[in-house]
Amino acid sequence: MTGNTDVVVIGGGYAGVLAANRLTQRNDVTVTLINPRSAFVERIRLHQLVGGSHTAAVDYREVLGERVRLVVDTVARIDAAGHSVALAAGGTVGYDYLIYAVGSGSAGPRVPGAAEFAYPIATLEEAQRLATVVDGAPATAPVTVVGAGSTGIETAAELAEQGRRVTLVCGGVLGPYLHPRVRRSVAKRLSKLGVTVLDGPGAKVTAVTRDAVRLDDGGELPSTVTIWTAGFGVPDLAARSGLSTDSLGRLLTDETLTSVDDEYIVAAGDSAAPSDMPLRMSCQTARPLGAHAADTVLARITGAQPEAINVGFFGQCIALGRRAAAVQLASKDDTANRYHIGGRIAAGIKERACTDVVRVLADEALKPGSFTWKFKDHKRRQLLRAQRAEAAVHR
Repeated sequence: MTGNTDVVVIGGGYAGVLAANRLTQRNDVTVTLINPRSAFVERIRLHQLVGGSHTAAVDYREVLGERVRLVVDTVARIDAAGHSVALAAGGTVGYDYLIYAVGSGSAGPRVPGAAEFAYPIATLEEAQRLATVVDGAPATAPVTVVGAGSTGIETAAELAEQGRRVTLVCGGVLGPYLHPRVRRSVAKRLSKLGVTVLDGPGAKVTAVTRDAVRLDDGGELPSTVTIWTAGFGVPDLAARSGLSTDSLGRLLTDETLTSVDDEYIVAAGDSAAPSDMPLRMSCQTARPLGAHAADTVLARITGAQPEAINVGFFGQCIALGRRAAAVQLASKDDTANRYHIGGRIAAGIKERACTDVVRVLADEALKPGSFTWKFKDHKRRQLLRAQRAEAAVHR
């Protein structure tokens, strides 16, 4: 490809901003970032916004390169054949390459009453609304958090540390990702904060009302504020645009993050499903995938063959209030092990991790191409080869 190349990035989260900044390595690449908000959302701090200890938002001028054009709007549809996107406010934006980084949000709850009476927390607007509701509730009002993944645990701990009466309904086990040993440590800390943890059989919500939560064991919990953190979904933009997706709506790609339908569309972050084997939805994954998506586009511009993804993990950091956390260590293939760091040291690591995310984006804006990732998972390639061999046998 000769001349100037126009690249549109849909989504201004961790993956989208990293990708947009990285693309500015080349002076002949024009980058447009389309995002529905004018501020960058620190999604990993949304529980702090609810608790009142952080705004969870940063001005884009702090994290976005000067050469990246920001369009505050929502993409209504992708016209892959026409190489353009239609905007909700009207008009279109053309592209030579498109990076699909729309992220994830709350999954639509199917439990009766949850949509009407429970408060999700996956977006800035949802968290801001919830913060207002929590602030307006009496200090002694019962609060129920549904879902015991990292978001549910962090939200429960944040509010309990403020003296709120919090019950965490797991719907299964506490912290499904955690090693049993680490799970026990997290449970101990939550108990110390005064959080009532309901897990195991019977700890599944069957209905939500204005002032209560009903469980499948027949029990009912009084709940002035019910917070819904169970499950994440992705926007249906790819599916609505006629692109191939997985069962959750993530864009299906090959291992270079290129759409299986169109070599000019590349995905990154939570909305990508490489080889129909998506990586864990997390900020930890979003940054290297955003960088890799940009590298794939840059390779195609020069006529080079893009590389396959190689992203590993270190584990998971879970805040347990402002003064403690749990750092669950893991193998690079994202298998949690028995080792962890806890207490104030872990709280420092967690805070540093949150701060470093913004710093990394800002560094990439100032010096495009500077971001590198240490953790790589070579087992993924072995698994892919095994799956392809098995598929060949059954043809």
